[in-house]
Amino acid sequence: MQNMDWGKLPFGYFKTDYNVRCYYRDGKWGEVEVSSSEYINIHMAATSLHYGQEAFEGMKAYRGKDGKIRLFRWQENAKRMRKSADGILMARVPDELFFEMVSKAVKLNERFVPPFGHGAALYIRPLLIGTGVQVGVSPAKEYMFMVFVGPVGPYFKEGFNPVSMQIISDFDRAAPLGTGHIKVGGNYAGSLFAMERAKAEGYASVIFLEAKEKKYIDEAGPANFFAIKDNTYITPKSNSILPSITNMSLMTLAEDLGLKVDRRQVAVEELDAFEEAGACGTAAIISPIGKITIRETGKVYEFAKDGKAGPVSTKLFKKLQGIQYGEEPDTHGWVTILD
Repeated sequence: MQNMDWGKLPFGYFKTDYNVRCYYRDGKWGEVEVSSSEYINIHMAATSLHYGQEAFEGMKAYRGKDGKIRLFRWQENAKRMRKSADGILMARVPDELFFEMVSKAVKLNERFVPPFGHGAALYIRPLLIGTGVQVGVSPAKEYMFMVFVGPVGPYFKEGFNPVSMQIISDFDRAAPLGTGHIKVGGNYAGSLFAMERAKAEGYASVIFLEAKEKKYIDEAGPANFFAIKDNTYITPKSNSILPSITNMSLMTLAEDLGLKVDRRQVAVEELDAFEEAGACGTAAIISPIGKITIRETGKVYEFAKDGKAGPVSTKLFKKLQGIQYGEEPDTHGWVTILD
């Protein structure tokens, strides 16, 4: 990929050479197919179009200094996709098929994997949709699983620099007993208005509160929220939060670095006491939060007053990225090197 400015890649769709697809019909998965088309043929009465039978994952492949390509904790993505499939009654994708298709999509598009040293990666999007025909409200009998990829830069244009976020209470991302804990498209559709409004008002993202009491922090837009206080890594616990694989990894690394981990309900009124705050997820890895404003009252909470990420967030970010790029020892067995 000559003439590519890898260091200035946005986080967005990028056309690559191939994607891979597999169809579930008659109670079983078929053969893996390779396609160079960016389009899919789908029946107008497919359940994904009418009843939201759709789930997806977000992963990355990283090229290390040694030139080798690494996947990070792909088994956790496969497990989470199965949980999503169960949540909206879709066919499960087995680990073997998930890995075969992810690794094939990466290898077929290897020239798009950014070189080491640019802070970029190859984003991987596994997608599971109901393709079977239903007009009554019921699950499909046929499904398609596909994987496409593309090189990306940081999710937030600020990169690993503090961003401003806005707490809102006039929109809910997900209900306590709804689909917030699985990665389905409806959760994101329900967040779009509030997210775009926050961006128009000058914020990188929005922080949703839990829907029942409006007292506790739920999700930081498309990512999990975390905070640092008294040598403790604090992150919300809720049935309506999507369990982030990045957050799960950061909790383990925090313990490795000697921090305590406290996963619990996090009240908005606690923000005053936090030393650092951030959002974490596959797309952003860690996005430090410099300022949080409550939209209703205008109250502002400030972190990173010197305009830089806090020391603990920085340590965690460097440690996690070091493992993903092969610069740090993979003591937890998280990385799979593609041959």
